[in-house]
Amino acid sequence: MTTESPFHNKYSLVRGAARRARQLQSGAAPLGASKSMKACRIAQDEIREGHVKFVLPEQVVEPIIDLPH
Repeated sequence: MTTESPFHNKYSLVRGAARRARQLQSGAAPLGASKSMKACRIAQDEIREGHVKFVLPEQVVEPIIDLPH
């Protein structure tokens, strides 16, 4: 597994914030202080402060096996 910056791209940032916001709405404790009460904003603050990291799986490439015909 590799660790990427939360700002690897906007898509991964939005997906990560959405996943963390769902965790917060399900009862997870916030990892830092936030001025907002909204789960999405709290998740964004946590990512910006570095409390939440993105872990991307390494790409697995299957070997190509040439079989005799």
